[in-house]
Amino acid sequence: MAGALRDDRAAKLIGAKSFGKGSVQELTSLREGASLKVTIAKWLTPSKKSIMNDGLEPDIKVEVSKNDIENMKDPQLEKAIETILKN
Repeated sequence: MAGALRDDRAAKLIGAKSFGKGSVQELTSLREGASLKVTIAKWLTPSKKSIMNDGLEPDIKVEVSKNDIENMKDPQLEKAIETILKN
């Protein structure tokens, strides 16, 4: 979703680099409790960029620290709101 918003709506991504999972897998049960996992599709952004292994780099990097979590702060959300209000 983030890649599509960036590609099609020029949205700014704010936060930390995403995890690069870009495939769809199907699990098939076999005899005697065995199974087979097969990759059946790959996810691409609208501009045909694969996120597999690379993820997405944010336009504005904002990390969440342990201190933020302990104090129930969300600096990523705060930066997103700030960014929206500027535009």
